[in-house]
Amino acid sequence: MKKLALHWKILIGMALGIIFGFIMNSVGGKDFVTDWISPFGTIFINLLKLIAVPLILASLIKGVSELGHISKIKTMGLRTIGIYIGTTVVAIIIGLSIVNVVKPGTGMSEDTIEKIKMQYANSDGVKDKLMKAEMQTEAGPLQALVDIFPSNIFKALGDASMLQVIFFALFVGICLLLIPQKKAEPLIKFFDSLNEVVMKMVDLIMMFAPYAVFALLANVIIAFDDTEILLKLLLYAVCVVAGLLLMIVVYLIIVSVYTKKSPFWFLKQISPAQLLAFSTSSSAATLPVTMERVEEHIGVDKEVSGFVLPIGATINMDGTSLYQAIAAVFIMQVVWPEGLTFTNQLLIVATALLASIGSAAVPSAGMVMLVIVLEAVGFPAELLPIGLALIFAVDRPLDMCRTTVNVTGDATVSMVVAKSLGKLHDPQPKEWDDNYDAVK
Repeated sequence: MKKLALHWKILIGMALGIIFGFIMNSVGGKDFVTDWISPFGTIFINLLKLIAVPLILASLIKGVSELGHISKIKTMGLRTIGIYIGTTVVAIIIGLSIVNVVKPGTGMSEDTIEKIKMQYANSDGVKDKLMKAEMQTEAGPLQALVDIFPSNIFKALGDASMLQVIFFALFVGICLLLIPQKKAEPLIKFFDSLNEVVMKMVDLIMMFAPYAVFALLANVIIAFDDTEILLKLLLYAVCVVAGLLLMIVVYLIIVSVYTKKSPFWFLKQISPAQLLAFSTSSSAATLPVTMERVEEHIGVDKEVSGFVLPIGATINMDGTSLYQAIAAVFIMQVVWPEGLTFTNQLLIVATALLASIGSAAVPSAGMVMLVIVLEAVGFPAELLPIGLALIFAVDRPLDMCRTTVNVTGDATVSMVVAKSLGKLHDPQPKEWDDNYDAVK
């Protein structure tokens, strides 16, 4: 009997988790899910985060040190960042086009607005997002640049500060190129071995994935208390999801036209990472799985995936940027229609692009950056809590969808960069038990 593919196991786990969540909601079993089911999802995410930093460190140092010439780093870096910026601009334009055509905010009744305001405007979640956004805006204009350079690499590793870890790995890799090969070889071999060990950890952790997504999805479903408000925001949510689906179509066209690979084959290979991104709402937590799928199942060379994907998980937020464009205009349509000028929409494009680069690869960071986008167009400060309250109820499911697009974009760009450098080869997938017979 043929073994069931991993993505089908994960889909079954997701479906059962959703059904179980609705059943628990109907019988008042929220506490049971929170106490006895949700922790397994948390353990799974913790395991993925555990290996993310050593994987970035090992793969990036090894990849850079084996490039042979520093000029190749410049070539790969410019192509990677250029393509990421290009796809992000496309995502923002798609978002603005949809929200301006459909206008989901123009038909919302005063009663609905008042109900949402009463339920969410003063909630801890909205206040937390506003506080984090205020901290971001109070920082100096070059603070984002300063934050790239760590003063203590062990603290950066412990805090999982991705950009700082990436900088350190690049720095070490470049220095390994600049010293005699004989002296660099032992350290390169160490990181090569570490990379292999961490990738094997990914294989073992993914065996638990179907059960983990069951727990994660069940926990998401029990958080939906007011279905009436969800229905009122349905048109806005449909606009976001439609935009995200269009963005995936853009990726598939790029894959088909430039890399000459079947878009359906691409979706099949990357689907476990997409499903995990949907379940966890975190590009950072999904990164180890994305790297494993891209390297072993798509055929991107390690030196490319180790460079492109960690940077993408930090600065490439196509789904988040598209969401910010739609959310900003939707909020303005509802509570500040006079602000919907052409100039302000151009400002949204520019600010959403910059915000996507600064957006952390963690759940709901997009809403924090949305506040910065709104403030850039002069949105009245007193209306900000109401604006966030309008979209707060559906933010989590939309966050799951946009994270899926973020991860898909990372995989697409890694393929494009690999193809342009001649580093896209035939896949060589590995299983967790490849060496088991030799050690059992």
